[in-house]
Amino acid sequence: MLRTLILGVALAFPGLAMAQNTETLADIRAELSALAAEVQGLRSELATTGAGGLDLSGTSALERIDAIEAELRRLTGQTEEIEFRVNRVVSEGTNRIGDLEFRICEIEESCDIGNLGETPTLGGDIGSAPPPRAAPEPRPEGAQLAVGEQADFDRAQEALDSGSFRTAADLFATFAQTYTSGPLTNEAHYLRAQALSELGDDPEAARAYLDAFSGAPQGPRAPDALLNLGVKLNALGQRADACATLAEVTTRFPDAPASIAAQSSRVSIGCQ
Repeated sequence: MLRTLILGVALAFPGLAMAQNTETLADIRAELSALAAEVQGLRSELATTGAGGLDLSGTSALERIDAIEAELRRLTGQTEEIEFRVNRVVSEGTNRIGDLEFRICEIEESCDIGNLGETPTLGGDIGSAPPPRAAPEPRPEGAQLAVGEQADFDRAQEALDSGSFRTAADLFATFAQTYTSGPLTNEAHYLRAQALSELGDDPEAARAYLDAFSGAPQGPRAPDALLNLGVKLNALGQRADACATLAEVTTRFPDAPASIAAQSSRVSIGCQ
């Protein structure tokens, strides 16, 4: 039997595995460049000196070229395999997050499914690392804020701190729409979810927690975002999805405090 949709979403976006694949791909490409340079150097040597004085036994320059070219072919194939795997993970993860957004929208009476739009590609452009997204303190190294971005974020934060939850939720929503890929955007999603939770708007809070997690699945808010998503799914009557999501917290973040809270929530919910 297929696992529940939310577990599929979490498993389809293995951020750590993708990071390892990306590193491996970079290493392979570096090795390809080095081998290509060596081949070019050997061919230049052959063109300059000629092959008459070369030893054509087992360690000749020509045989070295053949061996290097064979290694180039092997590494090229490995590179293409890793790229295919990464693209498949991103495609499946994007589709499943879109499915979960659709299901949350179905639960919420005021949500118009026709306005959901296309789900952004999970993780952004596969060919480059996504911009850093983290909590405002500490700010990601090298992150650049747009003019007025910090002031807008602080205004929403002040509303949240003062208990003006509706104002805070609206301001964080506007912030996320205005600064779609800024270093504070993921934090805005998470804090908006907290404000919506205080307002008792569980469907919108669940969606905001999903945005916070999918936007930075390895970020500092990821464990708590996934934990709270599971809690909200249970509050919405999606017990099976909630149990699977809470289990994924421990699987992905075993050392995070959220892992202990997730295990406690599973017990209280009655997960198997």
